[in-house]
Amino acid sequence: MKKRKLGTRGPEVSAIGYGCMGLSFAYGPGVERASAISIIRTAFDLGVTFFDTAEAYGPFANEEIVGEALAPMRDDVVIATKFGFRNGVPSTGVDSRPERIREVADAALQRLRTDRIDIFYQHRVDPDVPMEDVAGAVKALIDEGKVSHFGLSEAGPQSIRRAHAVQPVTVLQSEYSLWWREPEIDVLPTCQELGIGFVPFSPLGRGFLTGKMDDTTAFADGDLRKNFPRFSTDARKANQPLVEQLASIAAAQNVSPAQIALAWLLAQKPWIVPIPGTTKVERLTENVGAAGVALSAEELRRIGEALSHIDIQGERYPPEVLARMAR
Repeated sequence: MKKRKLGTRGPEVSAIGYGCMGLSFAYGPGVERASAISIIRTAFDLGVTFFDTAEAYGPFANEEIVGEALAPMRDDVVIATKFGFRNGVPSTGVDSRPERIREVADAALQRLRTDRIDIFYQHRVDPDVPMEDVAGAVKALIDEGKVSHFGLSEAGPQSIRRAHAVQPVTVLQSEYSLWWREPEIDVLPTCQELGIGFVPFSPLGRGFLTGKMDDTTAFADGDLRKNFPRFSTDARKANQPLVEQLASIAAAQNVSPAQIALAWLLAQKPWIVPIPGTTKVERLTENVGAAGVALSAEELRRIGEALSHIDIQGERYPPEVLARMAR
C-alpha cells in the first residue's frame, strides 16, 4: 500500500483508509461484532493503517469494535475518532462545550483501549460554542498527551481559520466525491494554504458510484439513505449517467467504477486520503486496490468533461439536516 502524509503536520498513513461507520451505524443493523473485528483486521493485513470511527457511530459501539480489533497492532495504525453531538446521538443536536469534549476524549480512550487519540475531530461545527473554545479544549488534550492531532469535519473556511489560529488543524474531513465537489470551491484551497490534510468521507457516494446500485435498489430498515433526497428513485435514475461514464473508463483499464472514483480523488491532491467503508471483504480488497490505479491526463480530462455535462440531482441530506448544519 502506498503511503501519504496528511498535510504538513499530520501522520503518514495508507493512501486508502477505512471508514468503520457502516459496521454498526447508518446503513442498517450492521454486522456481528466478530465479523466487524475480522474485516478491520483484514484491512490492516491489506496495508490499511488509517481507521476512522466516532462516538456517534452506534453510539459508542463502533469505537469499542475498533479498539478491540486494533489493539494487537495499535502502534502501527492511526485511529481517528470524533466528538460534537449531544450524548453522542446526532439527532439530539451538537454539543462541543469544552467540558463535553474532555468527557468524550476520556471515554473514547477507554473504548479504543489506547493511551492517545491520533486524530480527534469536531464532528460538526457547533454554532453555540466559539471555535476558539473548541480549539482551546483540544489543545489542552494535546498538551496532556491524550490527543495527537486536531481535526474538523464539514467545517467552512472561516471556522477552519479561527480554529487554526488557536491550535493548528491537522486534518479536515468532509464529504467529497465525483458527485459532491463543493469542497473544491473554498475548502480545498484553504487546506492547501494552511497545510491541512483532507479526508473525504463517502468517497463512493454512499455506494452509488460503485455501479452496484440503480433506481430499483431497495434499502433496508435503518438505512439512512432511505431519507436522503439524492437516493430517491427519481434521483438515482437521473444520476445513472455518471456511473455509466465511470464504467466506460473502468472497462478500458480493466478495473471497477469504484476504483476509478477513488483513483480520481487520489489524483486531485497528494494530501488527500479517502476513507471508503464496507462490510464485505471483496469490496474492501477492491477499494484498497484503487491505490494502485493511475489515471492518465486524458482519463482525468474525460472524467472532467463528463462531469461538466451531468447535473447531479438531489440534495445530499434531508432539508431538516441541512438547516442545522453550521460551517
